[in-house]
Amino acid sequence: MKELLRTNDPVRLSFLTSLLRDADIRVVQMDAHTSIVEGSIGAIQRRLMVADEDYAPARRLLLDAGEDMPDA
Repeated sequence: MKELLRTNDPVRLSFLTSLLRDADIRVVQMDAHTSIVEGSIGAIQRRLMVADEDYAPARRLLLDAGEDMPDA
């Protein structure tokens, strides 16, 4: 699996997850439980992960949607 991005913004995570799923790209949110356990103070960001073969199309989709993506 490859990491698309990290964020603490739950609205952004929800939107991006929906966008990817609508494009039939399976996405997994990592560190959600850890983030909750630490009290949601923002110390641990959640990661959006996709399968290696879905990374390029997922990245392109998010860039086309206007997301500011970290360098690959």
